[in-house]
Amino acid sequence: MIRAASFLAALLVAALPAWAFDTPAKSAIVFDVNTDQTLMEKNADMALPPASMSKLMTLNMVFEALEDGRLSLDEPVPVSTHAASYGGSTMFLETKDRPTVEQLIRGVIVLSGNDASTALGERLSPDGSEAGFARLMTQRAIELGMTNSTFANANGWPAAGHRMSMRDLAILGKRLVTKFPKYYGYFAEREFQYDDSPVANRFNRNPLLKLNIGADGLKTGHTQEAGYGLVGSAIQNGRRIIFVFSGLNSEEQRAQEAERITNWAFNQFVEKQLFEKGVPLTKAEVWMGDAASVNMATTQDVKALIPVLGRDGVSAKINYVGPLDAPIEKGQEIATLIVTVPGFADVEHPLVATETVPAGGFVVKVRTAATVLFRQLTGRLQSQAGTLF
Repeated sequence: MIRAASFLAALLVAALPAWAFDTPAKSAIVFDVNTDQTLMEKNADMALPPASMSKLMTLNMVFEALEDGRLSLDEPVPVSTHAASYGGSTMFLETKDRPTVEQLIRGVIVLSGNDASTALGERLSPDGSEAGFARLMTQRAIELGMTNSTFANANGWPAAGHRMSMRDLAILGKRLVTKFPKYYGYFAEREFQYDDSPVANRFNRNPLLKLNIGADGLKTGHTQEAGYGLVGSAIQNGRRIIFVFSGLNSEEQRAQEAERITNWAFNQFVEKQLFEKGVPLTKAEVWMGDAASVNMATTQDVKALIPVLGRDGVSAKINYVGPLDAPIEKGQEIATLIVTVPGFADVEHPLVATETVPAGGFVVKVRTAATVLFRQLTGRLQSQAGTLF
């Protein structure tokens, strides 16, 4: 049967709706990393031309290759005629150049180099072509839960079918921040010049980096079809947000909207810790075990963002299918904690057993069988939801 336990957290919270923030962007999403809460979204699942923001997927593929040893930062990479032929934002690469992987990474992030992205893509492509790499990107995006992303190239150059949603870009941004801290520092670099290349394109286009508001990434994008967009991230007082928007009309409007979103996300919400990692929340009934119950706890600190205005309650409930069959291993996921903050989507957190419960021996089995028989005979065998708190 499904056991559900509900309780009010020891916090009173605000009723400010998550949609209170309005944006002129065609599509947008604002996400809080620490709490997994989406603070605002607008057409977040619409598949749109991502322009250079899709270079983040190329960087993800590169970082994965660095982690598993298929690439090294000091490895020289050839530049094909195809890669060198790209216009727009470039590193001004020529076919005689042999930039290192690290130089190309900086060229992608700081200079938004179309040529740099393609050179990296061709290096990782199964068949050596940019098209082959694009197919690999699409396959990997699906594996990562980015269901509204398809790629036609490595750099976001306008192409039929090259699309991403703002939610997918937020998923990707979070992954780059949390999974690759070793390389994330590149996103905060404000200037990079490759060898003796022209100095015309050496500054990072992220408008937030110079505002001293905690911004440290990630990537701008612009084409005539897509308009002006940004995947941004900032951290203040230990809180990190990721925000994505697209479809604005100018660089100036993009910069203003990025700063406005950042200020809103940090100033209109406060972070509260609800539960501590590893501290038992309640017990789950165990069937045929050496013990009759097992403690359950979260695998990480559970936090929630609370709007600063209003007075409503945060609630949480624990769902599990019980009684749980023994044996149960310590660390085994056995339940789900669902945290509800008014105005936001529910956030789920896994709960795991805090100790091992072996299967019971002969005496336990006999005692359990006798208990079940007694309940059947007396009509006391019931299926119900139990309150745990």
